[in-house]
Amino acid sequence: MDDIKLSVVVPCYNEVDGLLELHRRVSAVCQANNVEQYELVLVNDGSKDGTWGLMQELSLKDMHVVAVNLSRNHGHQLALSAGLSICRGERIFILDADLQDPPELLPKMMARMDAGADVVYGQRIRREGETVFKKATAYLFYRLLNRMVDIEIPRDTGDFRLMSRRALDVLNSMPEEHRFIRGMVSWVGFHQEPLPYDRAPRFAGETKYPLSKMIRFAVDAITSFSIKPLRISTYIGLLVSVGSLLMMLFVVVGYFRGNTVTGWASMMSVVLFLGGVQLFMIGVVGEYIGRMFMQAKGRPLFIIKDIQRSNGNDV
Repeated sequence: MDDIKLSVVVPCYNEVDGLLELHRRVSAVCQANNVEQYELVLVNDGSKDGTWGLMQELSLKDMHVVAVNLSRNHGHQLALSAGLSICRGERIFILDADLQDPPELLPKMMARMDAGADVVYGQRIRREGETVFKKATAYLFYRLLNRMVDIEIPRDTGDFRLMSRRALDVLNSMPEEHRFIRGMVSWVGFHQEPLPYDRAPRFAGETKYPLSKMIRFAVDAITSFSIKPLRISTYIGLLVSVGSLLMMLFVVVGYFRGNTVTGWASMMSVVLFLGGVQLFMIGVVGEYIGRMFMQAKGRPLFIIKDIQRSNGNDV
């Protein structure tokens, strides 16, 4: 397996219930399409169930499986980055362990890459098995994101995609810690094509993206590709300053006309409003400064504890 044609990279967190089905379906689609020289890179992102043990068993039974164990939970995007850093294929197929994105679309993606594409990304038409809230927030997120960022990031897409080695090499050279990989791939450029598909329900387990992580992910996406929040903060600050000036003129004119407003309620309302706006602006600026601070440390993005292939431990 020195000359690997395809790497399938799958980050996993507490996916023991679906791992065997993932292995079966990926193996089946590769064998059905005569892709013999492939590797299935499974990245354990600090799982608390039996995911790592099952990965080890699979790697010993199947020479195509590469089991990667991170030192702790780093999060989906960094776990994916770890897998992408060690995969060896000429083409790289990114897949989630929950099987909402069907590996059976690989042949169509390969055909488009044969025709000249460097990246073929899945674009969701329907999202089965997801709540109305999840669908609505995802819809709003992608449309807000495209208004905020300076590059075009395809709507209704995830990390599900097939990439060429040259596109991956550029992606791996990008050092930022707060990673929004689908946006980074868009930034890379080259020839990229969508492949529309219907997203299936999770095969097993539960979502690893509760509301708090979704908000964090959205903040990472916007701040990684745009300084518009800083500009908006400036505009809001100017608008509030103008409003405050008009309020001051109103008070002065009222004083000279003998119509002085008595009471502290109106004054406190204005003070609290201005204080809230100022704190919000400081928070936006602090978000960017915090990211600069974390990036300036130069720490590794992830730490790989073990890599196991069919011939035993690599690391």
